Amino acid sequence: MTTETITPRHLRTSDAPPVLGGLGLFTVLLGAALPLIDFFIVNVALPTIGRDLSASESVLELVVSGYGLAYAVLLVLGGRLGDLFGRRRLFLGGMAAFGLTSLACGLAPTAWTLVAARVAQGAASAAMLPQVLATIQAATSGQRRAKAMGLYGATAGLSMVAGQILGGVLVAADIAGTGWRSVFLVNVPVVVLGLVLAARAVPETRSPHPEPVDGPGTVLLGLSLLTLLAPLTEGRAAGWPLWTWLSLAAFPFAAAAFWAVERGADRRGRTPLVPPSLFRLVSLRRGLVMIVPFSIGFSGFMFVIAVALQRGAGLGPVKAGLALAPMAVVFFFVSLAGPRLVAKYGTRVVTAGAAIQAVGVALMALAAWRSWPDLGLVELLPGAAIAGAGQALQLPVIFRIVLSEVPQARAGVGSGVMITTQQSSLALGVATLGTLFLSLIPTLGMRDALITTLLAQLAGVALTGLLSLRLPRTIG
Repeated sequence: MTTETITPRHLRTSDAPPVLGGLGLFTVLLGAALPLIDFFIVNVALPTIGRDLSASESVLELVVSGYGLAYAVLLVLGGRLGDLFGRRRLFLGGMAAFGLTSLACGLAPTAWTLVAARVAQGAASAAMLPQVLATIQAATSGQRRAKAMGLYGATAGLSMVAGQILGGVLVAADIAGTGWRSVFLVNVPVVVLGLVLAARAVPETRSPHPEPVDGPGTVLLGLSLLTLLAPLTEGRAAGWPLWTWLSLAAFPFAAAAFWAVERGADRRGRTPLVPPSLFRLVSLRRGLVMIVPFSIGFSGFMFVIAVALQRGAGLGPVKAGLALAPMAVVFFFVSLAGPRLVAKYGTRVVTAGAAIQAVGVALMALAAWRSWPDLGLVELLPGAAIAGAGQALQLPVIFRIVLSEVPQARAGVGSGVMITTQQSSLALGVATLGTLFLSLIPTLGMRDALITTLLAQLAGVALTGLLSLRLPRTIG
């Protein structure tokens, strides 16, 4: 027997490029699903957490926003560390940390302990998730890469919907009397499985020319995101105190300082955290711009529909979650057809997807107008299914477009920038559309507030469709 047949793939020292097989792809996609599921799974558990831990609304907001902020702020750094020390190594470390912090969340004795554990869980997610796309970029090519990116997009979209459904099911099931704690404890056995599979099936990749961590850039990027996202996510629950307005006023200055430091480092031949040269890539620049309105609309809708169905239509967490099941199922199956459609029609698939999603959102608004308060699975089914099909023709394709021209050596940085944009936009969606919806309820009532918010989302879908007309017609 030769050495080649008994040496694990990730330990081989030959010059052959690393190859991500089917089991390895499944494993990294599992790692991609966990952080996105956990961003949404806690939504339907918040009322139960509040009662059990005697937590105020502002503390409950921190359970959500603390995770999202740590996640968004550290993503680009996580991608850079993967390029530097090895993406498989960071993936394994991040996944192990995610499992431990999930356990800490599930066992948290107080609300503030839960907030601290959620912040740590967000940091673990930021170490794990950028390695997924970077590994796909570095260890696949051609049609296999197109298929892998399509599956990544399908996983991302499905996870965001499934998280809310799963949260409702787990809270209602009250497994072994764990109540809300099961939404976090369920991660632990999944992480153990993921670690075993990753150790066997995920190849090690890293940048051939590792770039050192940019300390000033990391601090300024974190400060920029914090000054924007912290007041937007916490402002409503806290009553918009003075610090929220001061923070928002500081954001443009922090962002300008970050960009000036990065450009200066680039000119001096150093390695910035986010190389400005990346934004010379037309596909990356235009794709990132599209991610913003799409993700704002996606997360805003998920938050608003959960509140409307539970507080307004009187549905329990399980029925409220299952009302979105048609969107999840259709999204998954349509996204699998994405690579073939893109090969035939190019990026105009994204434009068609925006038009289809617009029809679906309009049908859901019509259902709310006609059927309120008897709104549930049957009434939302046509609109949710059509909207899911439209989203599936956009998100996976946009991901492919953003990373299509990023050099392999900067795969971690490119994926970190893309996921940071997505994560920040998800947080903005809850802050903007969620705040709009909640502020309209006292004057318009729940039904009209829901319809108005859906129409605002419809405007975002239209913007996404218009922006898609500027995309390159083909994907490299």
